Amino acid sequence: MDARRDALEIARRAIQAVLPERAVREALSEKSFSERLALGGRLVLVAVGKAAWRMASAASEALGDRLDRGVVVTKYGHSSGSIGGLEIFEAGHPLPDENGVRGAARALEMASGLSKSDTVLFLVSGGGSALFEKPADGLSLDDLADVTGRLLACGADIVEINTIRKRLSAVKGGRFAQAAHPAHVFSVVLSDVLGDRLDSIASGPACPDSFTSGDAARIVAKYGLELAPRVTDALRVETPKSLDNATAVITGSVTALCAAAEEAARALGYETLVLTTSLDCEAREAGAFLAALAREVRASGRPLAAPCAVILGGETIVRVVGGGKGGRNQELALAAAEGIRGLEETVVISVGSDGTDGPTDAAGGIVDGKTAGILADLEVDLHGALADNDSYRALDACGGLVRTGPTGTNVNDLTMLLCGAPAPRG
Repeated sequence: MDARRDALEIARRAIQAVLPERAVREALSEKSFSERLALGGRLVLVAVGKAAWRMASAASEALGDRLDRGVVVTKYGHSSGSIGGLEIFEAGHPLPDENGVRGAARALEMASGLSKSDTVLFLVSGGGSALFEKPADGLSLDDLADVTGRLLACGADIVEINTIRKRLSAVKGGRFAQAAHPAHVFSVVLSDVLGDRLDSIASGPACPDSFTSGDAARIVAKYGLELAPRVTDALRVETPKSLDNATAVITGSVTALCAAAEEAARALGYETLVLTTSLDCEAREAGAFLAALAREVRASGRPLAAPCAVILGGETIVRVVGGGKGGRNQELALAAAEGIRGLEETVVISVGSDGTDGPTDAAGGIVDGKTAGILADLEVDLHGALADNDSYRALDACGGLVRTGPTGTNVNDLTMLLCGAPAPRG
């Protein structure tokens, strides 16, 4: 057997298991949603995020003519054509752009003027924070893009970033549900946030915000951000702390992604350990840790004897100090390469479940015991690449990029260490 091939297969099966169609259909069978439909009011669909097109397609198929109108806002390249009478916008991610603003404005138009018996079916997935955006009064899109870009560059985590973005937006932090009042907003959510916090997923457009202006001020101070006075003023305006017209169902998360990976690995003959579903350290630290764990497995059989698969889910961060190209999953994988050098049938793979990793065309990276030697033979400086945040070019040179294309879902990242390969089954 081949551990590298197995790692790619396990990742593929895990992502397939968390695609949104089944999750949406199950959510629409919820009693609370059926009761809303029984009121006979209008039904408006709004889908936002990287998985928005597939979620909207599944909902359209299930609901048919019952849908009154709708809008879909997703990332460039993540739409697969028209869906009935729904309006589709492709927009920028991770930085918002004018298309996202136009999509959000159209969603606000569709959700306004509704009655108490009407329902907004709000389909939410990761990436919604950037894709679904309308600047708050007095702010511009450039203001939002500047703050978001600086938060990403300094290594702020997704919860911190969203805490800031909510206060700069007319749709985040419960403000979309507030705008749709008195209609009821029924949210179906694919979670890409550790702990499945509804007020953090896509910055919680239809969820009361548990974070305060004081929290936002502390984040600004933590990273030493110097902001324009108009931005500072917006951060002082509180978001809604209660909403009487919103309910939500979480239909998928990183926990399900890891469970699916574990099932796939066992089916291939590996002993498995889900080490965490809340990985949130720096990518390089995670890569170095997995390399150390691989050496321990090889030397002592702890915590599992080979052949084994150690599975982690979550979302690491990268502190951008160089001018290279890459993403957090690629940097994690490259950071593990030196530490597993020379280990036979030892693989580290890390991929984004959405099929994209940073501003690249790769989902992530994969390395094995031969990777560091191959890079040396190619005269690629592994440590220099890491120092310059240039994991993409290094992995591309040695065949270590994982390219899946857009997957249609987004439930955080999947990282695995495979040690050994099971014997062929007779």
